[in-house]
Amino acid sequence: MGEAGGRRVAGPRCIALVGPFQSGKTTLLEAILERTGALQRMGSVETGTTVADASAEARQFKMSIEGGIATTGFMGDSYTFVDCPGSVDFLHEMRNIVPAVDAAVVVCEADEKKVPALGVILRELEDRGIPRILFINKIDKADKRIRETLTTLRPASRVPLLLRQIPIWSNGIVSGFVDLALERAFVYREHAASMVVPLDGDDLTRNRDARFTMLETLADHDDELMEALLSDLEPPRDKVFDDLGKELRDGLVCPVLFGSATRTNGVLRLLKTLRHDVPSVEEAAGRLGVKPNETVAHVMKTIHTAHGGKLSVSRILAGAVADGAMLTGSSGHTERTSGLFKMFGPGLEKVAEARAGDTVAFGKLDHVATGDAVTTAKTPHPRLAETAPPQPVLSAALSAKDRKDDVKLGLTLAKLVDEDPSLSVAHVGETSEMVLAGQGEMHLRVAVAKLANRYGITVNQAKPGVGYRETIKKSATGIRGRHRKQSGGHGQFGDVVIDVRPLGRGEGFVFSDKITGGVVPKQYIPAVKDGIEDTIRKGPLGFPVVDIGVTLTDGSYHTVDSSDMAFQQAGRIAIQEALPACHAVLLEPIHRVEVVVPSEATAKINAIVSGRRGQILGFDSRDGWPGWDVVAALMPESEIGDLIVEIRSVTAGVGTFTSRFDHLAELTGREADKIVQARAAA
Repeated sequence: MGEAGGRRVAGPRCIALVGPFQSGKTTLLEAILERTGALQRMGSVETGTTVADASAEARQFKMSIEGGIATTGFMGDSYTFVDCPGSVDFLHEMRNIVPAVDAAVVVCEADEKKVPALGVILRELEDRGIPRILFINKIDKADKRIRETLTTLRPASRVPLLLRQIPIWSNGIVSGFVDLALERAFVYREHAASMVVPLDGDDLTRNRDARFTMLETLADHDDELMEALLSDLEPPRDKVFDDLGKELRDGLVCPVLFGSATRTNGVLRLLKTLRHDVPSVEEAAGRLGVKPNETVAHVMKTIHTAHGGKLSVSRILAGAVADGAMLTGSSGHTERTSGLFKMFGPGLEKVAEARAGDTVAFGKLDHVATGDAVTTAKTPHPRLAETAPPQPVLSAALSAKDRKDDVKLGLTLAKLVDEDPSLSVAHVGETSEMVLAGQGEMHLRVAVAKLANRYGITVNQAKPGVGYRETIKKSATGIRGRHRKQSGGHGQFGDVVIDVRPLGRGEGFVFSDKITGGVVPKQYIPAVKDGIEDTIRKGPLGFPVVDIGVTLTDGSYHTVDSSDMAFQQAGRIAIQEALPACHAVLLEPIHRVEVVVPSEATAKINAIVSGRRGQILGFDSRDGWPGWDVVAALMPESEIGDLIVEIRSVTAGVGTFTSRFDHLAELTGREADKIVQARAAA
């Protein structure tokens, strides 16, 4: 196919394959591995035979759920490709991987519905300064001209999409391409290198027009090239290739290639573009602030294997690391790595040393987390990129079906969170629930499948409890609580009188006393408070009581039989007597919700929020995101549970939301009665 100029970067490269769901990333990796000789024959997602999707869960759901890694060689250089999931549920996996890669190949197709998802992914790369190449896949099924496709995709990118090729059409099907930089025409051959053909006729005319457009775009950042074009001078070919590489590396353009992963068409041209235009690991290290004299690696992901323990998949950005080296993580723990491995899907190849540019897995660094920087220095290195996980949008309360797995469940969930920081686990004391939270319905389904497949734990799932509270509407005065018990020897005696009153919303529980003359000795007053506070954890309606004031006004004691325990019990009795007379009402938690969606879905989101008893506060343009809106609303917590499912269904999977507790609001009527009855039954 010809060589592209003289400039080439040597050394190991790391390339992320990213793009919207079902765009063909995993198939493209199979095609790359076949073309580079790492595979004899491509596998397929449908049959569960791909290198990247080797896990039981990926095969069960026929989708990528985590970064699949494979190292191969091409023309004497080592390339590690990381196939990142395309589903928005697993987008955080990509966020942890891309900071340390040299470039990303963004796989997409000419589908207008997927442009918002493409925009989200390109935005992530743009914000992190990652050089990127757009690979339009499934060109064998294209029914639009390339210019139409580019017009469709252009809103997704903040920098120009620079067409590097134009298709050759035969009988309405793309049969090959013209390389605009090389000015050569090629015809596809399935699972073989493309064949050079004469560039003539209509293809020659189209090449001249498209090439001039490409050079014009490059000239926007090169005065010398602009001067040549204005003077109708043909720039030297090496100059064109140098500009293509430089503007890719500087993030000024996003080159566009195309092909068909299933037929391996366009794959060799993509590999040669990576070989000539993608920067070296030194540039990735510089982008992340790593100094040349350091030995530093970025931990891309964590894997807990069934028999080999924990693996920390890392890109070496500077220096060299030998097997058995002492490594310090960002948390400050220093540990000896036990094993150093190159990866090919689930396969591990032990190596003695890894150098700058290599992507390897460190064995058994128990205190190292995904996103950490590890170094051979004794002083910890700060993290190289901020990859804080997004707020969860869907939760499930889990319990082991077999009670003997209860303790094991908690330990295993901690491993899943270590592997995937966008999952979180909380133990809710009030409801005794273990709540797993994540980024969507499929995210939680995969986590539950991992529990069963990898660790043999099957679980029951339920909707997490809602943080209902209750309060009082009326006051009660002079309520006595007397505890007296005589059973031989010292008895128990405590006697208190309390007043109870409602407080303003958000004031919580306030206790005071007006004891005079020592009728209740000072040392027993805290015990009265403790007894009352313990009792109002479950009020008449079955929920914790809030916004209530209690004043201890009177009482009596016995010099021998009184004790802390006796006055605690007296406090309990008094508040239990008082609350039924104070007209208890149910309070439900209200959250402030912000939904971010493409603008065309805003009206539908307003309807969804209103249908869930939400109060729309307004909407505004999303800052820095043309074509996106932020809808603000107040919504009951009980209505937020599966909100993400509806949001994703009307936004082609890209909409999301954040929520935070705002206030408690009184709930009455049939809805309140149903909640109280359900609590009583439980």
